[in-house]
Order: sequence, then C-alpha cells, then structure tokens
Amino acid sequence: MDEHQIGSDRPRPPTVPGGRIAGVAVALVATALAVGLTRGWGSADHPPTTPSAAPVATAPVLLNGTDDAFIQLLIPMNEGALALIDHLDSRPADADPSLRALLDDVREAHRAELRDLRGLLAAGNVPELNIHEGHQMPGMVTDVSLAELRGAPDAEVPSRVAALLRAHLAQTVVLCRGEQTAGGSPELKALAGRIQQARATELTALDGRPGAAQAAPVD
Repeated sequence: MDEHQIGSDRPRPPTVPGGRIAGVAVALVATALAVGLTRGWGSADHPPTTPSAAPVATAPVLLNGTDDAFIQLLIPMNEGALALIDHLDSRPADADPSLRALLDDVREAHRAELRDLRGLLAAGNVPELNIHEGHQMPGMVTDVSLAELRGAPDAEVPSRVAALLRAHLAQTVVLCRGEQTAGGSPELKALAGRIQQARATELTALDGRPGAAQAAPVD
C-alpha cells in the first residue's frame, strides 16, 4: 500500500476506532520501509506520557486517517527519544558535553512538539490511544534498547545514543513526508513541515559523530 492509499480528504468522525487507526499506522510504517531510510527494529514498549507535554488548546480541526495515524505514532516516538535523553543525564557528567548540548535542544523541541500534537488531537476531538503497544516500529527508542544502553560501558554510550537518535530523527522525516502528502488537516500538515525541517537541522548536527552516519539530504 502506498502513501496515497493511507489517507483520504474526508473529515473523520469525532472519535476513531483503534483498529482503523492502527491499520493506517501500519501503512505509514510500510511506506517508510519502502523508502528504506531506516533499518532498526525493537520492542514496541515505550515510556509513559511526559507530564510536561500538556495539550495546547487550538481551534477545532478535522483529522483524517493519515492525520490520526501520524500523531498517534509520533507521540510515542518523541517520548522514546526523551527517555533516551533522560538516560544520558544519568551517566557521568563529563560524557561528551557537545552531545549533551545538542540533546538539550532536541529535548526542548520534542516537548514543544508533543504539546502541539496533543493540542491537535484535542482540537479534533480524537482520544490519544496507545495503539502501538506490542508492535515493532522503526525509529522508536524502546525499553529493550534503553536496557541495553544501561548495561553499556560509559565509553560506548555517546556513540550508541547518537545511533539511536539518528534512527529516530530519520524515521520522523519519512513520516512527516507521508503526512504532508496524504494528510487532510492543513494545521497538522504545516506542523509536519516544521518538524521535518527541525529534524533536518538535528540530523546535520549529528554528522561526523561515532554511531551517527552522515545525514541524507532532506528536502
């Protein structure tokens, strides 16, 4: 199934059955795999909702299936990235100060994105659903990868963090492209465009780091 089949321009009803959203989300992931920008797989478990990411009130919006799937997938992906950054904070304070500075910026941006994403869900009268539990999603930092990181020697942590972060950022670019192609909400498509540009900047900042391959050009 390609990107043009995963969404429609028809308004969605106020609430969306979890099964339909899950199907669209799987289609988004299939599109990402077809593009071939990510390769990693892992457990689908992800950290709980970040308390600081409270929804921001917006005017009512209409979300189609692609819109719903994009939001419901990007929320746990961002939360996984935040858990990764939090883990680095627990390691020795002298571990790669420049990487810590970059991750501080990423953390601030991801928290703001979560507020915007949850605000659009609320404006569309769509509940936030944990539809990816038990799934294997590219680019998602999982409990398994975090457990492996906790057991890694301090010297290996910066390169492992950079590799996990790059997979997350690159996969988000793919999803943002899919949303802008097949999404229905102008507000969400605009947000996806901003997120994509932010990811391009973050990927460039990772270039040259051990464990972080050179970033591909992002349109």
